[in-house]
Amino acid sequence: MSDFILWGVELSPFVLKLQSCLHFAGKSYRRLPDQGGYLENIRLMWALESAKRQHRISRYPEFDRQLDEYPAVPYLCEDGKHFQYDSSAIARWLDQHAQARSQTLFPENPSLNFVASLIDEAFDEFGLYMVHHMRWVGSAKSTPMGKLLAHEFRHALPPGGPTYLEVRFPQRQVRRCPYLFSVAPKHYKSGVKSALTPPTKTGFPETHSLLNQCWKRYLEGMETVLSQQAYLLGDRFTIADASAYGQLAMNLVDPCAAKKMQAIAPLTFDWLNKIYRNEHVAGTSATGPEMLYLSPALKPLLNVIMGTFSALMIQNARAWKNARCNGETLFNEAAFDQGKALYDGQLRGHPFRSVVKTFQVRVWQELGDSWQKLQPKQKKEVRSVIDLCELFEA
Repeated sequence: MSDFILWGVELSPFVLKLQSCLHFAGKSYRRLPDQGGYLENIRLMWALESAKRQHRISRYPEFDRQLDEYPAVPYLCEDGKHFQYDSSAIARWLDQHAQARSQTLFPENPSLNFVASLIDEAFDEFGLYMVHHMRWVGSAKSTPMGKLLAHEFRHALPPGGPTYLEVRFPQRQVRRCPYLFSVAPKHYKSGVKSALTPPTKTGFPETHSLLNQCWKRYLEGMETVLSQQAYLLGDRFTIADASAYGQLAMNLVDPCAAKKMQAIAPLTFDWLNKIYRNEHVAGTSATGPEMLYLSPALKPLLNVIMGTFSALMIQNARAWKNARCNGETLFNEAAFDQGKALYDGQLRGHPFRSVVKTFQVRVWQELGDSWQKLQPKQKKEVRSVIDLCELFEA
């Protein structure tokens, strides 16, 4: 028997991230539904949905029912009944349950831990917007995602289900682009439209130019770091690498996006493929050196993170507070679909409109709490590589 069951498809950036963490931690697993039989998959899906309804799915170290929202994937299960969610929380759980392994995913040094958490959350939240945009806007008509998804669910759906999924899921994801921050400019309304045409949205400024620009800046930041060291925080793999890998590696199967990535950031492109081949697990023995440090090479990446992710989290948190004061109780995608809990903001000089996302409120609160726990000397170390640390106190 494998140690774990990982429920999710490899096309998800969070599944890619969690797989890299499990390999680093030396944990064996089977990934369902792809590697499961029909009855096993049906049983697990039933158990998962039942656990969701009864709020029995855990998030380490605790579940915040007010702010958290269950994702589509991934979920980690040990016995077919008890599930965990949130890739970052699962990584922390793996660290706490490590046996004879000194090198953890989250660095023990407080300054390094804070920076690792910042990079992790930035890629999870804002990186997700960029890579979904590059798939469903930049590569929508060439990505094999529909076929690959249908193949992974071949043992989990009734006859005809995978074929239906292959066609309908890409259409659904393109329609969801505005919720995931990708709003097309008005000129998309002209010309021939199809089910895979990126949508505009009345009252919403276009964000394609912003996301295109940010994707390039993040890749340039990655390239600067990887031109001087093996991983983002030094000479070994951490949660920061796992999150960056999970998001950016999602685009490796998207022909147009992958070609652009290789041209802009060839070192990053090769680095992603090495992690996919599990080359990051070398040198993780209990006797190996930590070899983690805050390098000046991180500055370009961290500065673009502060101007995008951190700036967005602050605006989202303020909008959440204002919405609650006005009696709003519906948030996230359900509110977006009804035109509720919307707010206007600006990133890097670009206007945007978005919906309040409660899980991002929790993310920003936890980062703020982590910043407040740092000692003055540790904050000074963080400031050596991050400008605008005042945002963590906003």
